[in-house]
Amino acid sequence: MKYGSFRPFTISAMLAVAALPSWAQFKPAESDSTAQQPPLLQPQDRTAEGQPKFSVKVNLVRVLVSVRDPHGAPRIDLNQGDFHILDTGVPQDIALFERHTSLPLSVAILVDTSGSTERELHYEEDSVLRFIPTLLSAGNPADAFALFSFNWRTSMEVDYTRNQRRAERALRGLHGEGGTSLYDAVYLVSDTLSEREGRHVLIVVTDGGDTTSYKHYQDALAAAQRADAVIYPIVVIPIPGEVGRNIGGEHALTTLAESTGGRIFYPEGFERIDQAFTTIIEELRTQYLLGFYPRGVVEEPRRYHPLQVEVSPPGMHVTARSGYYEP
Repeated sequence: MKYGSFRPFTISAMLAVAALPSWAQFKPAESDSTAQQPPLLQPQDRTAEGQPKFSVKVNLVRVLVSVRDPHGAPRIDLNQGDFHILDTGVPQDIALFERHTSLPLSVAILVDTSGSTERELHYEEDSVLRFIPTLLSAGNPADAFALFSFNWRTSMEVDYTRNQRRAERALRGLHGEGGTSLYDAVYLVSDTLSEREGRHVLIVVTDGGDTTSYKHYQDALAAAQRADAVIYPIVVIPIPGEVGRNIGGEHALTTLAESTGGRIFYPEGFERIDQAFTTIIEELRTQYLLGFYPRGVVEEPRRYHPLQVEVSPPGMHVTARSGYYEP
């Protein structure tokens, strides 16, 4: 798809119209490539005795895990036996284990363009432009990024691609205005990730919390968890101290990150945003991938399962999502 034919899609106050299906609210642009998903079922018509044979859907739950030692350095030498997973309090058998998983990354970058960012927006743009080539240079050749802007509405600026020039053109055209519909943005962008192959990441560059969303915090969290997306907020605060800051919004961003297996960053000044992006890259390149088939727990469609991931070496800091929803 040539750049000249690309048109961003915008979501605005129509989020309030409940009669519209979710796909009508946000229709992504055509992707550079189409991810092919494996079938959930492998049906066979009959058994050897000629009796009808029915297939049962078995869902592998994947969990991305980051482990850091007491000094904050990544712990990259753990084995499968060092990990323990509990689903709704029930221990599970780990059926899949990958150290430094190379599953392809789909990274959605969300840039806050609300009115409060107008003066310093170029710092965010420059850091994103430096992050993208680093992301694409040393990973899976199928890694891709997408770029979104959000203020009182959410706009897809660049669909999932490896084309860095598109990002540069889009970022240079951004400007700040309006309020901040953060929860709407997370809710809608999570949907663009849900059907993509591999790992899903949301990086949110913002200067504060939500002010104008139609969706709520729980809606955004549930959407991210259903999409198996890890959220990394980068909160850039030009105001020292707590006066004038949206402290409640920052706490919400912290719990969004922790509940999805990510972490929040507070760069000390706009010029240090690059360090946050560098740490995110490091974490994505050192993740463990664990998988299990749930057993001993109640299973029903759309049911939420709390998860707990533990490691045997004492003193380790483990980051993983707090739960998952059944399909």
